[in-house]
Amino acid sequence: MRHRPHIRHFAGLLAAGALAAGAQAQSPMEIEHLFEIGQVGSAALSPDGEHVAYALSDPRNIAEGEENGAADIHLWIGRRGQTPRAYVQGDITVSDVAWRPGAGTVTFTAKRGEDEHRALYEIDPQGGEAVRLFAHENDLSRYVWGPDGQTLYFVAEAKEEDEPFEDRGFDAYAYEEDPDYSYLWSVRFEDGQVGEPGRFDLDGDVSDIEMSHSGETIAVALAPTPLIDDFYMNRRWHIVETDGGEVRAVVETDGKIGQVAFSPDDSRLAFITGVDVNDPAAGTLAVVDASSGAYTLIARAAEQHVQDADWLDNDSILALAHVSTQSALVTYSVTGREERRVVQDDVVVRDFDLDHRSGRFAAIADSARHPREVFFGDRRGNLRRLHDHNPLLAGLQLGEQRVFSYEARDGVRIDGVLITPPGEAPEGGWPLILTVHGGPEAHDSDGWLTSYSDPGHIGAGDGYAVYYPNYRGSTGRGVDFAKAHQQDYAGTEFDDLVDAVDALAEAGIVDPDRAGITGGSYGGYASMWGATALSEHFAASVAFVGISDNISKFGTTDIPTEMYHVHARIWPWEDWRFFLERSPIFHVDKAQTPLLILHGEEDTRVHPSQSMELYRHMKVRTDTPVRLIFYPGEGHGNRGAAAQFDYAHRMMRWFDHYLMGEGGEPPAQELPLEELIGSEEEE
Repeated sequence: MRHRPHIRHFAGLLAAGALAAGAQAQSPMEIEHLFEIGQVGSAALSPDGEHVAYALSDPRNIAEGEENGAADIHLWIGRRGQTPRAYVQGDITVSDVAWRPGAGTVTFTAKRGEDEHRALYEIDPQGGEAVRLFAHENDLSRYVWGPDGQTLYFVAEAKEEDEPFEDRGFDAYAYEEDPDYSYLWSVRFEDGQVGEPGRFDLDGDVSDIEMSHSGETIAVALAPTPLIDDFYMNRRWHIVETDGGEVRAVVETDGKIGQVAFSPDDSRLAFITGVDVNDPAAGTLAVVDASSGAYTLIARAAEQHVQDADWLDNDSILALAHVSTQSALVTYSVTGREERRVVQDDVVVRDFDLDHRSGRFAAIADSARHPREVFFGDRRGNLRRLHDHNPLLAGLQLGEQRVFSYEARDGVRIDGVLITPPGEAPEGGWPLILTVHGGPEAHDSDGWLTSYSDPGHIGAGDGYAVYYPNYRGSTGRGVDFAKAHQQDYAGTEFDDLVDAVDALAEAGIVDPDRAGITGGSYGGYASMWGATALSEHFAASVAFVGISDNISKFGTTDIPTEMYHVHARIWPWEDWRFFLERSPIFHVDKAQTPLLILHGEEDTRVHPSQSMELYRHMKVRTDTPVRLIFYPGEGHGNRGAAAQFDYAHRMMRWFDHYLMGEGGEPPAQELPLEELIGSEEEE
């Protein structure tokens, strides 16, 4: 790659140079490396358990002149013990990779060539090109094969009706009144011919489906409407007969739901659910009677978060549990007895695709040293990596990563992941970038933690300690811990962040006078709170798609009901003062922390006005440095390579300026793009 110099303070450059010299001339990880790193997104195990088909992201290398856009996603297929290869590449987004029953072929959805919508493609791993198998009148968003491989069940919207006056400028619409519903359809393939698709008569919006082993029933996730609030809070699994479409049973859960899997004899389902309407995330295993929909929670009180689950046989389930910063493969009986627990010490498993007949599975896992890759596994929890898609990482000096736990001011243990430059901390400690995850119903595991918005190894290479705290409200520690932040916006949850800085400083790891904070969404809220209410604790803040006003947030978000049930637990009009005082704008008069705010213009989750409000309050009420950056076309997170590249450089430059540099007035508004990626003439 072409090495482009970062905008770094002289001390930071000296530190990076010294680290490189101490590691046999290995260079530290740079922002530009992010756009050379591929990650596995999904994997499907072949019926014989010997092959795996998977989707691999290929980011647009904007620094090397590639066209801007979201990462391409390619299809790879590999055999156990052999080197995999790419089967579908180029400017394409492959998704929903699956093996077609009885055919030995791989199917996937993509939009290729002259396709108007995402269509279904098929490719033979023995050789040949992918061919389009089926195209619908709208995008295929999800599909499953019947057990004979001849009937396709898929989720798609109905054909869009032409608006006769839209081309004359009449394009007004009624907000939330006419959303586009997705439906369940089926189509039959016989003798090389494609039948006429038929639509199931189900009431609501379909978002997910899972096929039974016999093909007699299909599990369908239905919500009353396509609105995202209903998707989060009001979806329910329905057991539907494939012949006729009659609903056999409804799993009447309260709150959020996750994935589902049929037992080999189809008499039961394993699924992941919230324990009640106030559970912030679907993270508890449950077993359902497929005939009645009645269900039983498994290990309700366990301090873990179940990510994935499937059946080993009719009486036992293999569950993937995240426990604090680690992952474990746990076998449960249908009665709830824990039969085996295998903790992964060196990788974090994210999900798996299991064949119950052999007990083999394909897993996606990452570690402190590599991003997500494919592994083959067995029922005993043994894992073997298929391939290394990022050999360039072996030539880079990564930071030292470990779990760091501390005791909060009220005695509660808080776990997190710490990445530091190699070697001993300097006298007085490293400068700190406290990186706060969103949600807060999420958690950071001891795996790969470096991205365009997460400094990780890039920060360590520049001389920072980077800490990812799983503060109260995080998942991975059980339901009670995930609920611990409720009805206490910015209370103990953000006190945990200050306590993290104090604990790291007391351990001699960081310099508390050079502590920065960053995060997106709820982590952006934390970063805005850190720059205002907690300003005395942070010397710099970078806030991404964050919340600054909890009153106006309610009126502009697309998840007001979810916000009530799993966060606030009260409505704004029940306590206006509480919502105001737990808003960063209320505390702007305390703000002495230089704040960089960044937001996607198309964000519907946290409206861009949240960033505008805090920016305006700080500009009018203080002399504290503040800057607001908008990203056109981006939403609740940046997908385009140029926006990601821009974000990463702005974030690190802000921290360099205020934590390692001279501070004062903000750095130049423009990035030196000609220096970073070259001029158009050079390209």
